[in-house]
Amino acid sequence: MAERKKITKKTLAKSFHHWYYGHLTCFSQEHMQTFGYLTSMLPIVEELYKDKAEQKEAMQTYTAFFNTEPQLGALVVGITAGLEEARANGDAVDGETINGMRAGLMGPIAGIGDSLVVGTLIPVLLGIALGLSKGGNPIGALFYILVWNVLIYGGMRFAYFKGYELGDKAVEFLVGPKGQALRKAISVIGGMVIGAVAATWVSVTTSLELKNADGEAFLKLQEKIDGVYPGLLTAGFITLCWWLMAKKKVSPNLVMLLLVVIALIGVALGIFDPQLKYYSRSILDWQ
Repeated sequence: MAERKKITKKTLAKSFHHWYYGHLTCFSQEHMQTFGYLTSMLPIVEELYKDKAEQKEAMQTYTAFFNTEPQLGALVVGITAGLEEARANGDAVDGETINGMRAGLMGPIAGIGDSLVVGTLIPVLLGIALGLSKGGNPIGALFYILVWNVLIYGGMRFAYFKGYELGDKAVEFLVGPKGQALRKAISVIGGMVIGAVAATWVSVTTSLELKNADGEAFLKLQEKIDGVYPGLLTAGFITLCWWLMAKKKVSPNLVMLLLVVIALIGVALGIFDPQLKYYSRSILDWQ
């Protein structure tokens, strides 16, 4: 009986690093992460198949479209490494099986990854970094760069090798009821984190006042709003931004531009107070 082929740890590490550094290789709207996937699978295929024709046939499997959340997507690459090893050993695995698995995992992995990484981890790290950056302190930027890279590298490496270890067992979990429950739980947590970060770092207030004939303010709108619903304007602006981007598919750049326009008009009309102070000095003051 022929000895079963086994991918070495060195080759697995090389494949992982290809995905870690190159998952957006030749990225385009047509192919997305397809070429990054091809690059990461190349060391695997070259080790398992010595014949060039077999290598070409194996690599043809990974020319199909692929796109998901790239950090957690390392899990899919690890799973396919295990499936490719099984195919090379003559097990009941073919290209259609591998591509079916990849297509089936793109959505669930994107849902979990976007909620976990984009919706939870990044806002938390940015919130901490902003707190450390008060007064122009560079520690905040250094903190984010260091912690982000350490966590992402370690997390992606763990996901890749765990996917290789579990193989098709991971597919059953991710697309089953447990995977759906996990995606829902992470989405809820992500929403809570974004809300907490927004409440901490975003503040929208109005300086609009109604004055009597003597010029004395008898109604300060912000005080009335705070008496009914503290942070109402902040919540309103955040909800507006979410609605524009999530429901109307407006790009973040256009949303930011719209906020700038609203701010300029609001300041001009006296609705918002930028709390800027201007100093004027005569030539004599400098002498």
